[in-house]
Amino acid sequence: MFKKVLIANRGEIALRIVRACKELGVETVTVHSTADANSLHVRFADHSLCIGPPAATESYLNVPSMMSAIEVSGADAVHPGYGFLAENAEFADVCQRVGVKFIGPNGDQIRKMGDKATAKATVKAAGIPLVPGSDGILATAEEAADVAERIGYPVLLKATAGGGGKGMRIAKDAGELASAFQLAQAEAKACFSNGDLYMEKLILKPRHIEVQVMGDEHGNVVHLGERECSLQRRHQKVLEEAPSPLVDEGMRKALGDAAVAAAKAINYSSAGTVEFLADVDRNFYFIEMNTRIQVEHPITEMVTGVDLVKTMIQSAAGQPLTFGQEDIQMRGHAIECRINAEDPVTFAPAPGRITGYHEPGGYGVRVDSWVHDRARVLPFYDSLLAKLIAWGEDRDEAIARMRWALDEYVVEGIRTTVPFHQKVLRDEVFLSGDLDTGFIDRMLG
Repeated sequence: MFKKVLIANRGEIALRIVRACKELGVETVTVHSTADANSLHVRFADHSLCIGPPAATESYLNVPSMMSAIEVSGADAVHPGYGFLAENAEFADVCQRVGVKFIGPNGDQIRKMGDKATAKATVKAAGIPLVPGSDGILATAEEAADVAERIGYPVLLKATAGGGGKGMRIAKDAGELASAFQLAQAEAKACFSNGDLYMEKLILKPRHIEVQVMGDEHGNVVHLGERECSLQRRHQKVLEEAPSPLVDEGMRKALGDAAVAAAKAINYSSAGTVEFLADVDRNFYFIEMNTRIQVEHPITEMVTGVDLVKTMIQSAAGQPLTFGQEDIQMRGHAIECRINAEDPVTFAPAPGRITGYHEPGGYGVRVDSWVHDRARVLPFYDSLLAKLIAWGEDRDEAIARMRWALDEYVVEGIRTTVPFHQKVLRDEVFLSGDLDTGFIDRMLG
């Protein structure tokens, strides 16, 4: 096991990793910007180092500063959490070159799944179903038109280096395709310095289903069931649940087998998530693999009893998984609401000082948060305040538990998305479980 782990992140995920390290008897070092000097991840770690000014590009995304912190601290491993440098292949490479273990996949694995065109070619060779579309990057709008005629409209143009909904455009017919191609390409160049596009057939009323996988350095890969992630706004998840209301045992096995095959195709040896789109007939298609721990990992922990963060640290230390596929049993149902510092109607960011704070508690309720009653929500970083998780023996009980947990959650001084989640948890369509990625837009009118 490692002696000292540097946590290259902030907020609730940094605190989550600190706790996992403490359970393993591992010393922790956190890093912080000047704006985060009084944060909880700084307070509860064994050591902490300032790595720069508030802007993320000058602190949490600054690889030279992060490497200096690793050297000064004497850490023998680094956990990147999610976001920031978590899927930065060059950072993983540098860590490997200086003899510091990157707690996650290696740089080559990150690259293979980070480029969407390469990822699709990799999983296609492994026999995993893909959404019908182009075989690779589209050179011209004319080539895009040929592919669209072959697979049928509507189609979706996507940036190969994209994320967060950037570089994506829908074309409902041939008349819309040329302008959609130009707009998607221009946005991709502006956001990612890479204008390469590919095309997929647009799945109507799709559900976003993802499967948690965990691998070790001995060739073992296990899946830990699926999560329903269809509740999204502007392609950003707002509420997740496990298991998915759509998935039956047969579909779960097929999804799990496909996710494990995708991970094994790149010799994956850490926590990762394989994401699929599913249609109304329970057909599913690979869309991407995230080579890191996910924001929504707690709901999988709640229904499987597996500590994912601790397991990925053990795996990075060379220890084999302590469980096999036959040991993974999903018990009950868990829901996660992302509590953001945002206006609950417009979703505009709402930074400021928190003047009063009370977290809900009780059986089956978990709160992963960085907030305290004098915390200031800064404009420099993601607006996530907390992840509120409720577990129940079934979906109805988890919903009932989440309702009162939201009612008990008090955050004063700033606006939050608590009222939005209260509305979702009482929506008849949500209660029915008949979800798709357009649910939030329809609910908001």
